Amino acid sequence: MHIDHRLLAVNGIELSLYSAGPEHGKPVWLLHGFPECWYAWHPQIEALAAAGYRVFAPEMRGYGASSAPADPAAYDLLTLCGDIQAAMDMLGQRQVAVVGHDWGAPVAWHLALLEPERVKALGALSVPFGGRPKRPAIEMMREAYAGRFHYILYFQQPGVAEAELDDDIGRSLRLLLGGLGDALLATDKPANARLFDGMPDDLPLPAWCSEATFAHYLRTFERHGFRGALNWYRNFERNWQRTERLAGLLVEQPTLFLLGENDPVGRFEAPTLKRMGDKVPHLERHDLPDAGHWLQAECGARVSALLLDFLARNYR
Repeated sequence: MHIDHRLLAVNGIELSLYSAGPEHGKPVWLLHGFPECWYAWHPQIEALAAAGYRVFAPEMRGYGASSAPADPAAYDLLTLCGDIQAAMDMLGQRQVAVVGHDWGAPVAWHLALLEPERVKALGALSVPFGGRPKRPAIEMMREAYAGRFHYILYFQQPGVAEAELDDDIGRSLRLLLGGLGDALLATDKPANARLFDGMPDDLPLPAWCSEATFAHYLRTFERHGFRGALNWYRNFERNWQRTERLAGLLVEQPTLFLLGENDPVGRFEAPTLKRMGDKVPHLERHDLPDAGHWLQAECGARVSALLLDFLARNYR
């Protein structure tokens, strides 16, 4: 499979963009999350390109060869959406399909709200949509986890989590990819604990991640460290303020939502999952058995098949 790479000057940054498939195929955007890289989508890139779609997999702001501004305020959701919107404009794309995983999913959800004419079909993996909350989610987290550790609260102060994660990038990635539930969702530690306290010195790579795939993750984070990626977590209040005009809007596009049955994020987002049907009227949901958080690789063939079937029916 031939993959093109270019750097686009958009929205005040350079956006690193990988693409594959027929030059005039219908565009499909694949947006990665944390701590991922564009290559996380490689099973879907291959399948979609072979089916005739033109696939675009950016390195999101803060990752890899894309720019990584130091200011956390440069990573609010509307700015992140603006990167992709500006790239679509530059490429002359009037109709697209967008698919996002993890943090890429909120970007995809908001692109659907912002671009109802351009985004014709939507896919979201792992992170559901429940509409704009009544107050910033970070306020509710601080109340719910007062005196206890929560990874999102730990990520708030610039420089703190970076010091831990950047100390050994390879170990950090192995622990995050292989021990997601234990590392991120443990709340029985004191509030002043570190992310990997109580974790082993190292973990083997999970079965879905080969050493060759892991090399792509390493290259992604060796360029900037974790600062840019962590800055995404430092905008809950800013996101809430800037999305006031979107409050109450429904996601009207045909939408595919995929969730691994063993994904700890599914338990964490249970209230949002319950609300999603009211906010996304044309929703098609699949819960994938024996799958965790890293759906694109854990069950790549199944995810690709579901995407292809969904797009064939909803993106003509």
